[in-house]
Amino acid sequence: MDSIVEDAIDEAEHSEDGPAQNGAGTVDASETHTQTTGKMSDDQLEDILQDLQTDITVVGCGGAGGNTVNRMAEEGIHGAKLVAANTDVQHLVNIEADTKILIGQQKTQGRGAGSLPQVGEEAAIESQDEIQDSIQGSDMVFVTAGLGGGTGTGSAPVVAKAARE
Repeated sequence: MDSIVEDAIDEAEHSEDGPAQNGAGTVDASETHTQTTGKMSDDQLEDILQDLQTDITVVGCGGAGGNTVNRMAEEGIHGAKLVAANTDVQHLVNIEADTKILIGQQKTQGRGAGSLPQVGEEAAIESQDEIQDSIQGSDMVFVTAGLGGGTGTGSAPVVAKAARE
């Protein structure tokens, strides 16, 4: 057994292609691997961090969706753009969000959808450009709605379709 070990050591010491060894006959680990890390500036690290960042948008449709977005803002949730879309201007005024969209202004004049999903859908279609602008550049879009009234029930599928496109 001693001769096999000694033979291997001798062969490694005399091999031109082998890793460098120090005087004790052991391999210097720093020379066996290609260096993959090194000193980086803060700017370089920030660039890497920026590349890793995912742009998330949460769109709250209608009253319940707006309440969800408002609650997220109140809790100080960071890292997502918060958008509230509603046909009811009174409700929208009281919502805290990064972007507020009064959808269907021509259709509803800001008075709500009257619990009619078709009105909510038509309002969202009327405001498709504003909806698309609010989610532009997002990597992920979460759509939230209560589905018990008109605006959220009707507009959420329109917002989801815009996000998919």
